[in-house]
Amino acid sequence: MSKISFVIPCYRSARTLEGVVAEIRETMQTMKEYEYDIFLINDCSPDDTYEVITALAQKYNNISGVSLAKNFGQHAALMAGLRKADGDIVVCLDDDGQTPADEVGKLIDGIENGSDVVYASYDNKKHSAFRNFGTWMNDIMTRIMLGKPKDLHLTSYFAARRFVVDSMLEYENSYPYIIGLVLRSTRNITNVPVQHRSREVGASGYTMKKLMALWFNGFTAFSILPLRIATITGVTFAVGGFLYGIYTIIKKIVNPAVPMGFSSLMAATVFIGGMLMIMLGLIGEYIGRIYISINNSPQYVIREETDNTPVTIHGMEAAHSNDSGRY
Repeated sequence: MSKISFVIPCYRSARTLEGVVAEIRETMQTMKEYEYDIFLINDCSPDDTYEVITALAQKYNNISGVSLAKNFGQHAALMAGLRKADGDIVVCLDDDGQTPADEVGKLIDGIENGSDVVYASYDNKKHSAFRNFGTWMNDIMTRIMLGKPKDLHLTSYFAARRFVVDSMLEYENSYPYIIGLVLRSTRNITNVPVQHRSREVGASGYTMKKLMALWFNGFTAFSILPLRIATITGVTFAVGGFLYGIYTIIKKIVNPAVPMGFSSLMAATVFIGGMLMIMLGLIGEYIGRIYISINNSPQYVIREETDNTPVTIHGMEAAHSNDSGRY
């Protein structure tokens, strides 16, 4: 019997998490051919999220919780959950109820039909305009930097085979980027359509600062293309500057009365100087990441875990209380 592990990174989800878990439980009761367990990763949420996780872990013995020592970000929280999950198929989804847990069967069917990874795709996303813009930018970045097919839609709701997860877990350095880890593991990836829901409680935890950090991580974590672009740009400007210098000399010889043009010279100097600073900053970012990796900076630090031992149940859960010990 195959086993499904659900991994849910949690941040400011004290009011939504119970509903997500309840939906998973109800759905899995109709899929009795699978065992399953649930891993809830608290990314140092400032509200009562971990208290809710602890209560759920005490109530249901196939739920486990992990609390990170600080806010490491969604991708690091996912890595923490993937290292705990041991299912034949691992499903990752959000904690806010916008990703429909009751449609997980579509993702599992895609895996059973031969795909290595199956992503949910949304015809009508219910995110804010800001989040949709961030998704659009991220799609462009992954196409250019990571070679993602144009018709493949990547979201936070996906299912992956065990060997793909094991391959992803071989990455132990800082700055994990889940999409990059998936794309370097396999290209046998498909989409299935699901309904995206409106957010009923709270607001997205992604700010412009976090989105910018995510994009830059995608630029530098799994591709050297930015360095190649910097090299090509540098060569282009060097050749252009050399040709312009020859043109200036010839023009001066032909017509000595032509002024050399202090303003144009300063403009060119400032522009080229700015380009050089950008390129040096990009190289410095790569060097800094190498330095952090050498120093073994962790992907995440676990502060606390729920003390129950997760078990899987066929088709339905058995609830228990820590006080009574009854199932």
